[in-house]
Amino acid sequence: MLDDLDARLLRLLADEPRIGMLECSRRLGVARGTAQARLDRLTARGVVRGYGPEVDPAALGYAVTAFVTLEIRQGLGHACVAGELARIPEVLEAHTVSGAGDMVCRIVARSNTDLQRVIDAVVTIEGIVRTNTVIALAPQIPYRVLPLVETAVSPAPRATPR
Repeated sequence: MLDDLDARLLRLLADEPRIGMLECSRRLGVARGTAQARLDRLTARGVVRGYGPEVDPAALGYAVTAFVTLEIRQGLGHACVAGELARIPEVLEAHTVSGAGDMVCRIVARSNTDLQRVIDAVVTIEGIVRTNTVIALAPQIPYRVLPLVETAVSPAPRATPR
C-alpha cells in the first residue's frame, strides 16, 4: 500500500504542487530518481490522478453549489443519464448511490435563478423521473484526501477487548 515516504511525497506535492522533482527529492532526503520512481508508481497505481490546478467555481462566478438527487426510470440504466449529464458544464460530478435516489450530482450555478436553469436542463434528460435539490450554504470541510493518506500509512487500529 502506502509507506511513510509515499505519504510525505503526496503531502509535499499537495502543499506545493509546482515544486520541481529535484527540490522535492532534496526536501524528502532521497535521491531524485527515488522520488520520481515513487511518483511514477503512485501515478501508475491510480493513487495520483492528475496534476492540474485546483479551480474554485466560486472564483469563476459560480457561487451557488447544490446537491441534486436524481430518480432514474427503471430499465434505462445510469450510463445513459450520466452521458447526458456530462454535457452540462455546471454538473461537476455525479455518483450512483443507494438510498432514496439513484444518482447524486454536485452542480454549480451563478445564482439561484441560474440554478433553476441548470436543473431545468437536467430534468429534460430522458430517464430522469424526479429530482430533489439541496443548496449548500457554506463549506465546512472542503474536499480533502491527505488525512486519508496519513490513515492509509498508519497501521490499522486493533480492536480492544471489552
